[in-house]
Amino acid sequence: MQLLMLGLNHKTAPVEVRERFSLAKGAVRQGLMNLSEYDGLQEMVVLSTCNRSEIYAVVDDAASDEVTLKQFLFDLTGNEEDIDEYLYKYVDEECIRHLFLVASSLDSLVLGEGQILSQVKEAYALAREAGTTSTVINTLFHRAIATGKRVRTETRIAYNSVSVSYAAVELARQELGNLEGAGALIFGAGKMAELTAQHLVARGVKKIMVANRHLDKAETLAAEFGGEAVPWDQAMRRAVEADVIVTSTGAPHYVVKPWETQQLMAKRKGRPLFFIDIAVPRDVDPEVADIKGVTLYNIDSLEAVVDEHVEERRREAKAAYAIVEEEAAAIEKRFQYLSFQPIMALLSNRCERIRAREVRRASSKLPELNEAQWRQVEHMSRMIVRKILRMPMMKLTAAAGTEQEEFYIEAMRALFKLDTIGETKSEEKDCYRYAQQ
Repeated sequence: MQLLMLGLNHKTAPVEVRERFSLAKGAVRQGLMNLSEYDGLQEMVVLSTCNRSEIYAVVDDAASDEVTLKQFLFDLTGNEEDIDEYLYKYVDEECIRHLFLVASSLDSLVLGEGQILSQVKEAYALAREAGTTSTVINTLFHRAIATGKRVRTETRIAYNSVSVSYAAVELARQELGNLEGAGALIFGAGKMAELTAQHLVARGVKKIMVANRHLDKAETLAAEFGGEAVPWDQAMRRAVEADVIVTSTGAPHYVVKPWETQQLMAKRKGRPLFFIDIAVPRDVDPEVADIKGVTLYNIDSLEAVVDEHVEERRREAKAAYAIVEEEAAAIEKRFQYLSFQPIMALLSNRCERIRAREVRRASSKLPELNEAQWRQVEHMSRMIVRKILRMPMMKLTAAAGTEQEEFYIEAMRALFKLDTIGETKSEEKDCYRYAQQ
């Protein structure tokens, strides 16, 4: 059993590659529900954001199951192209550290941004809902989320941090010189669109228009900022009133096309138009950038935005890295003994069943004992079992992670017949629950 992570992100793949491997929630859910069809893949969480697509899995053997995991990624996206130059993989300890860095926003496009921790939580919740998490993944993601929270609590890495939406608005301000009194059109009405509207208003934008396929959502967001909801099919006509257009939809195809942008620019009579596409997959056809008077930036352009607080956050990142190392070392130690937990649980359950059976037999022969005396008998019998098991458990623990690990597991199974006598489905379930704890 090993941990294996396969993925690509903003550091290894440009947006035109990332968008082809962006994973919609529905596709992820469907893929996870069919995980049993892939040999060697036991547990899984799929994390997909605008800047990364990563699969965390518990596999039988990382070396042989990497091909299966890659096929799972291809099946999710419908792509079969050669992307080895963009992919990275991490196994066991490296996988743990990478996830902790991701959850702590130390691997983000914008250092210290807060959205990634919520995205990790959502990815884990989706996997639990689909039934693809168990002992290892549950332990790993609980600790990763706790580590992300600890980093944000114990360091100032999130202090004055920027978000993707903030960086987008800052880029618009730098390019246009000033947003005071400007007009903006936002495609999309999700969380990213809401944050973008907040930053636009804060920078002095006076006219906010929101276009969304569901008009009621556009109306709700527009009302929050004193703006106007625009019907989806009229958005590009109304764009003549905008200086900045920000796109942040979940559409799987381009929503802004060259021909309609060409028509729009003719109506603007030379007035320039600034597009910021922060969606993955992209919302704006790249050919729009070739139209005279149009400036188009996508999410990869945001890395160049000057952030006056980045040096402070880099200093805080040193403390955050130390926290990640501490937490990773702790969970590695816990995983070291994970392989023994099922066998320990089986042995404990076996002994507990024997103890309880013998106490029940004694109760029919000792009717004169009162309740207090029976509590003493119960306590005494439990202590006898605990002391008998103490040495075997210590031997198992000492062998964890060594060459003798497999020998002791098999020895325990053989000596106590843990795979045969009295092992019912119910007992297996109890044992598994113990291992999860």
